[in-house]
Amino acid sequence: MRFLTAIVALLSLTIPQSLAAQDRDPPYWASVAAGQARMRTGPGRNFPISWLYQREGLPVRVIEIYQNWRKVEDPEGVQGWMLVNLLSSERTAMIVGDVRPLREAPQAGAGIRYRAEPGVVGRISHCRNGWCEFDVHGRSGFVEVGHIYGVGADEQVD
Repeated sequence: MRFLTAIVALLSLTIPQSLAAQDRDPPYWASVAAGQARMRTGPGRNFPISWLYQREGLPVRVIEIYQNWRKVEDPEGVQGWMLVNLLSSERTAMIVGDVRPLREAPQAGAGIRYRAEPGVVGRISHCRNGWCEFDVHGRSGFVEVGHIYGVGADEQVD
């Protein structure tokens, strides 16, 4: 019995954090964790592939769970099923609409550090009061929540 308990304990340590972080009640935000990730029409490998994502870090919204599968929605509104190990709990967002300013502080009058084109994906943090810190390969600034896909309007992210 002790041997079995030790095996279970060791196995629990080897489960990647990204998988453990995906055991939440939907809806929640995630990001694509692989350079190539297949979306399927249903929750199983026997379902046809509907899309092949080749953009690691792309934000998706998890809207349903079935065993090791997650039904996700991408920035274009496309929905389908992905294996949980193809997703990460790392928070990312994508610029939407027009070219958006990344500001020095979370306020409309703050100076502009950079400008980001639609489709640019970056990590988000410190989201409060309608603003998020947005980091693209070490270049960061604050962007309004309404200009990105990957965070809820009233959501706080630390």
